[in-house]
Amino acid sequence: VRGDTAVVELAEASGLHRLPSSPAPLTATSVGTGDVIAAAVAAGCRRIVLGVGGSACTDGGAGLLTALGARLLDSSGRELPFGGAALARLASLDVSGLSRVDIELASDVDNPLYGPSGAAFVYGPQKGASPADVETLDSALRHWASIAGPEFADRPGAGAAGGVGFAAMAVLGARMRPGISLLLELLGFESALAGASLVVTGEGSLDRQTLSGKAPAGVARAAAAAGIPCVAVSGRCLLSASELAGAGISGAYALTDVEPDPARCMAEAASLLRRLGRRVAGDHLAR
Repeated sequence: VRGDTAVVELAEASGLHRLPSSPAPLTATSVGTGDVIAAAVAAGCRRIVLGVGGSACTDGGAGLLTALGARLLDSSGRELPFGGAALARLASLDVSGLSRVDIELASDVDNPLYGPSGAAFVYGPQKGASPADVETLDSALRHWASIAGPEFADRPGAGAAGGVGFAAMAVLGARMRPGISLLLELLGFESALAGASLVVTGEGSLDRQTLSGKAPAGVARAAAAAGIPCVAVSGRCLLSASELAGAGISGAYALTDVEPDPARCMAEAASLLRRLGRRVAGDHLAR
């Protein structure tokens, strides 16, 4: 919590590590994330920054809405059980008791809610879903969207965190922002750059995914805007010099440059990083 802003990491409340035993692709729920948001609002927070990723559920964000006061009812007026599969039986969505909250979604995922590129097909198998489970969940998400807000189902990021992105945008009016841009804003990164002569960023693997809005690309853009060169340190680098330059990264330093064996790179990462640090300093900070 910072002032009246609470940062909530969905994976911490509704991630796979929170399951009591094995994955539960059909019944896992985002209700825990909703509970955390409700607690933040009760504590006086007026703005929620929700990091959407790493979820164990594919429930379309239904559990989150339930925790905030929504009621999901079947044709007999009974509340649905938790989980994505149950959404196939949804008859109506009652939001009369829903707590309204200002939410910004931090995500680098642009998947729609359903379909071949949607939450169930792309991420369901990672959460233990069998091919039959994926079909069940995708069909249930289609039905959920038809009731909760069909015009939001194709929005970039609707499929984030098993569909939490969809529920937040369609029902709560949340705004989706690139995760790294929002994080840098919260950290006051622009102010932190004052007086810097070099920015060092990095991740495990510099590859094509890096160019699609991941942290190093966002840091490099911010550094370029301030007129400061940026280099990246990584476990490996699969990008060409021109691709790096296009992302605003003036140089890349990979562990595999000094130790070709990936196993040794992981086992001896600390000492290898110190060697790379000396190389970066010699190349860019030597006077």
